[in-house]
Amino acid sequence: MTIPEQFTYQPAPGGWPPPGQWQQYPHPPQPPQRHRGRLVAAIGGGVALLAMVGAAGFAAGWALHPVASPASNSSPVLPYSPPLGSGGSQGSPGGGSPFGGGSQGSTSSDGPSDSQISAVAAKVDPALVDIDTVLGAQNAAAAGTGIVIGSDGVVLTNNHVVAGATSITVTDIGNHQAYRAAVVGYDRSGDIAVLKLSNASGLATATLSSATVKAGQQVVAIGNAGGTGGTPSAVGGVITALNQSITAEDESSGSSEKLTGLIQVDADIQAGDSGGPLLTTSGEVIGVDTAASSGFQYQASGGQGFAIPIAAATTIADQIRAGKASDVIHIGATAYLGIQTAGSNNRGFTGSSGPVVLGVVEGSPAESAGLTRGDVITSVAGTTVDDATALTSVLDRYHPGDKVKIGWTDLNGQSHSASVKLASGPVG
Repeated sequence: MTIPEQFTYQPAPGGWPPPGQWQQYPHPPQPPQRHRGRLVAAIGGGVALLAMVGAAGFAAGWALHPVASPASNSSPVLPYSPPLGSGGSQGSPGGGSPFGGGSQGSTSSDGPSDSQISAVAAKVDPALVDIDTVLGAQNAAAAGTGIVIGSDGVVLTNNHVVAGATSITVTDIGNHQAYRAAVVGYDRSGDIAVLKLSNASGLATATLSSATVKAGQQVVAIGNAGGTGGTPSAVGGVITALNQSITAEDESSGSSEKLTGLIQVDADIQAGDSGGPLLTTSGEVIGVDTAASSGFQYQASGGQGFAIPIAAATTIADQIRAGKASDVIHIGATAYLGIQTAGSNNRGFTGSSGPVVLGVVEGSPAESAGLTRGDVITSVAGTTVDDATALTSVLDRYHPGDKVKIGWTDLNGQSHSASVKLASGPVG
C-alpha cells in the first residue's frame, strides 16, 4: 500500500500496526508553517524504475513531477491534496496556502522564534543547493537539497535524493548558478551520497558542528520543500529523541534499509527537504534531513522528522572523497543490469526464493542474458540473493564494464545462468 503524502504516520490505539497494514491518519489540525516557499500541488515518490538500475534504490524525500505524460504504469505520480484544517484558505496560493508558504511560525512553542529562524536561514542559505534530477526511465523529474562542504563544488546529500537519476543539475543558492553534477559515491545503507559539481569554484560552504546534541535542543531545518526551487524554506522545532532507528522501504522494489543513530525532531521536514541541513540556532549543521514520502515508507514510532547526525554523514563522505570503497560504500558509476524487481518470490510459483523480475529493459544486459518477466533471480556472481535488498547489495560491488554471472529460475522452474557485462546506468 502506498501512503499518500498528505497523511502522517501516527500510532493507532493499542500501538503500531504491522508493516503493510498502515492506517491513514490525518495531520494534526494546525501543522507548523514554514518560512518562504510552498509545497507544489503534486508530490509523489514514484520509484518503479529503481530496480532497473540493477540495484533497487530509494526515492524518498523527493518532490517528484512528471516531465511529460507518462506511459501507463511507468511513472506513478501521486496527486497532492492539502489536508483539511491545516490553516489558511483551502487551496489558496502564496501566504494563504494551506501548506504554510510565506508565513512565519515554529513547529512548537519550545522551538526557536521567527527571528531566530530567519537569521539562521539568512546565514546558511548561501551554502545550500537545490538538486534537480531527471529520471529518464520514469519520464519524470525529482528535486531535493544538498549541503556544500567543499568550495570546489563538493556537495553532501541523501543517497535517495539522487537514486535512479539519469542526470543531475544543481543550483547553488549562494551564487544562483546552475551546474551539472556527478555522483562521486554513495552509501545506500547510510543514505548518504557525495556529488561533485562541474567547473565550480569559490562556493560558500556550510559550518559543520562538532558539538554534542541534546534532546530538547532548539533546531532549524532548511530545504527545498516541495521541490519548488529558489530560496529554501525553513522551519523550527526541537530535538525530541536521539539514537533512533527506522526502516525505510522502497515499496516498488521491495528493497529496504535500516537507518540507525538518527536524530528525531518535531520540525516539519517534508519531501524535497531531504539532503538539507538540520541546524543549531547559531547556524551550524548538526544533521542531514531525511524525509519520508510516498513509495519510501518509514516504519518507526512517532516523530515528524529524522536527520542523520553530521558526524556519521561526514565519516561516510570522507571515505567517499578518499575513494575508499567498501561493502557498503560504492565509488563511481552505478552498474546497470536493466531489470525491474520487487521483493522476494518466497518460494512461490517457481519454487525458488529471490527477487521477481517484473520487467526487462530493451537492449539491456538482462535482455541479452535472456531474462524475462516472471523469472526469479537466485544468484549474482555466485552469491545467493534472497530478495531485492540482497540483489542491491551484491550489485553495488560492481561497476559498468564488469562481467558477472547471473543465476535465475524461469516460470517452469528451470534453472538458468549467463555471464553479463554490466552497463552504465542511473545512479544509486
